[in-house]
Amino acid sequence: MYQKKTRIDTEFAENLAVKALQYIAGDHELLQRFLAITGVAPEDLRALAGTAEFRAGLMEFITNDEPTLLAFAASVGEEPQVVANAGALLSGGNGDIGGL
Repeated sequence: MYQKKTRIDTEFAENLAVKALQYIAGDHELLQRFLAITGVAPEDLRALAGTAEFRAGLMEFITNDEPTLLAFAASVGEEPQVVANAGALLSGGNGDIGGL
């Protein structure tokens, strides 16, 4: 079941980005698509994972494809809007959850 949130913070969003990387890495086709779209080399993933820009990029990748967004959101027990807002927060948004 989804958790009800009205606002998210940076720590929550960063933890969700870590889960997004785990989710992407656990699906070979999704990982290959991520690497192809971003141009990131597999050997660079570990070093980049600690950067704010990479975490924001992970969330952008997840949220830019609706089936991926819906599947990821379900896998972490969050509403898709929460996932989208976490990505927006990491990209400089304010963390407000609209429409919930």
